[in-house]
Amino acid sequence: MTAVAFSLGRALGPAVTRNQLRRRLRELCRELDRTSELPPGLLLIGARPAVTELTFEQLEIEFREMVAQLTVRSKP
Repeated sequence: MTAVAFSLGRALGPAVTRNQLRRRLRELCRELDRTSELPPGLLLIGARPAVTELTFEQLEIEFREMVAQLTVRSKP
């Protein structure tokens, strides 16, 4: 099981924007956890302001690539 926390600062925009991004990321985490693509452990997810301009599909692609890199790095 993977525990996920989010660190989305005010630089991303107003609360509405940060909350929308948090909901999108949470849904992506749920999906990847269901399919066992998330590595077990603790994840802290942050974001840069450019992320708020991505569509959900683009965010999903970027997030999956990030998780794939984590998985490769965490293997012994």
